[in-house]
Amino acid sequence: AAWEYQGVSIILRVIVNAIALWAAVLLVDGIEVSADTTVSTIATYLGIGALFGIVNAVIKPIVKTVGCIFYYVTLGLVALVVNALLLWLTAWLAGVLGIPFEIDGFWAAFWGAIIVAIVSWLLSLFVGKDDD
Repeated sequence: AAWEYQGVSIILRVIVNAIALWAAVLLVDGIEVSADTTVSTIATYLGIGALFGIVNAVIKPIVKTVGCIFYYVTLGLVALVVNALLLWLTAWLAGVLGIPFEIDGFWAAFWGAIIVAIVSWLLSLFVGKDDD
């Protein structure tokens, strides 16, 4: 029963990430998905959503722990830079894995990360939120 809930929770998180990334692609110049068909586009967004979730689950806690003084000194503003870098890393990993997702530079990643955070937060209000 608990594992079923966890599985549904992970699937919902991937879908939320995929929708948030889709919004970022629509709203930010320099973030692109270049899939050919509707099915491959949906699969690409789900793949990127999963990859972004893994990057955030693995790397973000390490960065927060190591850089906690920077979070404190900047009143959390360094989180914007960290989120941009994690999104940019996700795009790099997607390229390595052959997933057609590209980000053209830091500023596209910065604004994209803000869009992803806002859309994810809004969607989490409706589907419930994990402990991130």
